[in-house]
Amino acid sequence: MRRLRLILPGLTILILIGIFARLISVTVPLMNHLILAILIGLFIGNLYEIPEWAESGIATHKLWLEAGIVVMGASVALDQVIAAGPTILALVVTTVIVIILLVETLSIGLFDIQTKVPSLLAAGSSICGVSAIVAVAGGIKANEREIAYAAATILLFDTITIISYPILGQVMGLSDTVFGVWAGLTMFSTGPVTAAGFTFSERAGEWAVIVKLTRNALIGVVAIAYSLFYTRRGENAMESSTNQWQYLWQSFPKFVLGFLFVMFVANIGILNQQQVTTLENASNWLFLFAFAGLGFEIQFSEIRSTGLKPIFVVLTTLISTSVVLLLILRVLF
Repeated sequence: MRRLRLILPGLTILILIGIFARLISVTVPLMNHLILAILIGLFIGNLYEIPEWAESGIATHKLWLEAGIVVMGASVALDQVIAAGPTILALVVTTVIVIILLVETLSIGLFDIQTKVPSLLAAGSSICGVSAIVAVAGGIKANEREIAYAAATILLFDTITIISYPILGQVMGLSDTVFGVWAGLTMFSTGPVTAAGFTFSERAGEWAVIVKLTRNALIGVVAIAYSLFYTRRGENAMESSTNQWQYLWQSFPKFVLGFLFVMFVANIGILNQQQVTTLENASNWLFLFAFAGLGFEIQFSEIRSTGLKPIFVVLTTLISTSVVLLLILRVLF
């Protein structure tokens, strides 16, 4: 009860923003309710400082996002995922490797960034945004300034891609599958990927989440790889294999297992159509409340602290990989 009283005020704010965004989208059909929820949270969060009594509740938006993804598993067709599995896995692994190498090469070779920021930018760009930055930072002992620098850069592009990707997808006439896989492969953080995907369409959102979860699952592998790399350079890191396996499990996003379980249960016929529909509706509402909180998380004051060099590195990487992958996906799908 004490925990509930602590989060209830902020949670109420998220719920009210979500309902308000839904009402506006019903009144003005061209306005997408998910994007509206993000914009309302962004506007309020940047115009007013979040009061202390609301912080805990608003911070739960990540929990609602993960819960929405887990519940969304009920609406995903397992046969389609299995059919596309090898292709998706190959695309994800190749993309992650290429992005890491490209960010590191551009940062050090072209823009002469000699701190640990390039490694943090590479992790954030290739895996799952700020979460990957924090995971890798623990293994390479990056300082707070380097973490803040990299996180601000990633958040800047999260803000841009949430809006720009659905627009670009519509302008280019992308199919739902192509857009979803494209967003899942090239956008950074899980929240923006989910928002952009479901803004485009329901099917695009499902594919965006599936691909993004596959990328997220590699977070522990990349964190350990960076830790070993810095160890061989004579810097601090995890050394024992026990710590590495423990870190791999700690870094792994556990809600991915929940998503797979719900998808499996729904596809073997345990749930009837009415129950699946109920879970789909629950997922939509959870996403709505999560995206309201995501808007609060985007702080322009933090983004302004980003220097130009990391922006150019990430921008160059994002544009080049997005263009190449889009050409490949149009052939594959």
